[in-house]
Amino acid sequence: MMTMEVKLISSILTSIMLVGLIALAVKLLNWIWFRPKKLEKLLRKQGLQGNTYRLLLGDIKDLISVTKAQQPKSIQFSDDLARHILPCYHQTCSKYGENSFIWFGPSPRLLIADPQLMKEILSKPDLFHKPSPDPLGEAVVGGLLYLEDEKWAKHRKIVNPAFHVEKLKNMVPAICLSCSNMIDKWEKLVCNIGDQKSGEIDVWPYLEDLSGDIISRTAFASSHEQGRRIFELQKEQVKLVLEVIMFVFIPGWSYIPTKANKRMTTISNEIQSLLRGIINQREKAMERGETIGDDLLSTLMESNLKEIEEHGNKNVGMSIEDVIEECKLFYFAGSETTSSLMVWTMVMLSKHQEWQARARDEVLQVFGKNTPTFDGLNRLKTVTMILHEVLRLYPPAPVSTRAPTKTVKLGNITLQQGISLFLLIGLIHHDPKIWGEDVNEFKPERFSEGISSATNNRFSYIPFSGGPRICIGQQFAMIEAKLTLAMILQRFSFGLSTSYLHAPFPIFTLQPQYGANLVLHKL
Repeated sequence: MMTMEVKLISSILTSIMLVGLIALAVKLLNWIWFRPKKLEKLLRKQGLQGNTYRLLLGDIKDLISVTKAQQPKSIQFSDDLARHILPCYHQTCSKYGENSFIWFGPSPRLLIADPQLMKEILSKPDLFHKPSPDPLGEAVVGGLLYLEDEKWAKHRKIVNPAFHVEKLKNMVPAICLSCSNMIDKWEKLVCNIGDQKSGEIDVWPYLEDLSGDIISRTAFASSHEQGRRIFELQKEQVKLVLEVIMFVFIPGWSYIPTKANKRMTTISNEIQSLLRGIINQREKAMERGETIGDDLLSTLMESNLKEIEEHGNKNVGMSIEDVIEECKLFYFAGSETTSSLMVWTMVMLSKHQEWQARARDEVLQVFGKNTPTFDGLNRLKTVTMILHEVLRLYPPAPVSTRAPTKTVKLGNITLQQGISLFLLIGLIHHDPKIWGEDVNEFKPERFSEGISSATNNRFSYIPFSGGPRICIGQQFAMIEAKLTLAMILQRFSFGLSTSYLHAPFPIFTLQPQYGANLVLHKL
C-alpha cells in the first residue's frame, strides 16, 4: 500500500515538474523567437526597415564589432562627428532610412532622429517610460533617472528645492574653492616644466577629479572626503559595467557570480554603507537641532521632512533607501556631465583661439582678476554661447532610451509594448537639414540670440533632455561650467598639443579616448 502511495506521489511530482519545464520552455521560446518575430512583422508592415531578427543576439554582434572598429580611431575636427560617436545607428539609418530599427538582443529598438517625434515622446512621460533598468545599471545610478509616474512626481517635488537658484547661489564658494585647488596644481606643474611658465598637461583627469570634488563639496559639505571615495567607486563601477554591457539583455545575468559581477556587488555595498553613514549623521544632527548647512543632501532631507510633516504620514516622504538612490544620481550625473562639457570646451577653445580670446576679454571685463561671483554669471554672454555650441557638438549623453507603456501611436507608427526607442540626440544635433551645411563647424554665434532663435523653436537642441523630465541639474551644471571656465581663463591661455588626438566617444558620457593634451601658459 505504501509503495503504491509513494509511486503515486512520485508520479504527481514528476508530472508537475514536466508541466513546469514545458511552461518554462514555451516562455523561453516566446521570448527568444515568437515574440521578436511578431514584433518584426508589425514593424515591417508599417514600412519600417532593419536587419532580419537573428536568434537571441539580434544585432548585438554587429553593434559590438562596429563600435570596436570605430572607437579607437581619431578623427579630424571637420569630420562627421555623429558618424564616429554613433557608428552603428548612423550606419543603420544610412542603410534603411530614418524609419529604421535595430535588434538589441530579442528586443527591437526603433531609431528616433526626428525632432517632432522626439518632442512627442519626451513630452508624454506617462506613455513613454524609461526601459526598466538592469541591476548593473541601477547599481551605478538610481533615483529620478529610473522612477516613473507618481513616485517620480513625489521625488521630483522633494528634490526640487535642492536646485533652487538661491541654494545654487550659496554653492558658488565651494565650486570656486575646488576650481582654485585644481588651478593651483596646474600652475605648479607648469612652473616645474620649464622657465617659460608653459607646459603640456592632460587636463582630462584633472577635470574629472574637479567635477567629483565639486559634487562632493556641494552635496555633502563637511563629509566631502567620504564623498570623494564614493566618486572613485562609481568610476570603477562604470568600467565594470562596460565589460559586461553586451550581456545585460539576458535575464538574470547580473546574478551570475562572475568576477565583474562580484566586484560590482562589493562596490555597491560599500557605496550604500558610506551614504547610509552620512545620512544617519545628518538625521541625528537634525534631531539635535543643529545647523546642517546648505548642501544638496541637507536641503533634500529638510524638504523630505517638511513633506512628511505637512501630510502627517511618513509614507508620503522618501525612505532612507530613496535618499541613497538620489545621492548616487547626484554623483553620477553631476560629475560625468560637467567634466564632459568642460573638457570639450577647453579643446574647442584651444582649436579656436579667437573665441578663447573673446571669452577671456569678457571674463576680465566682468570680474577682472577677482574670484567670479554668481551675480556676474548672467553677464557672460560669449561664454554662454560657447557652452551651448559645445553642448550641441558634444552632447554629454548622445543617446537616450524610452519604451511605450501600452500600445500607442507615435506619428504614423503604432508601437506595442516590447518595442523600445533609441532617441539619437547626437544625430539631431548634427543634422545639416536642421543646422545647415556648416553643422560640423564650431560656431558659437548660432546662439547669439538664444536657443529658441538658433533652433527656430524646433525640438532639435536637447543636451539635457526635454519635456517634464528635463534634467533637474542643468542649471547647476551650467553654473559650474561658467565658473570653472572663467577661473581657468583668468589664469591660463591654452592650445592643442601636437600629441593631441581628437577621439570623442560615448562611455556613458562623451569622453576623450586619449585624454586631452593641451599646452597651458600661465598668464
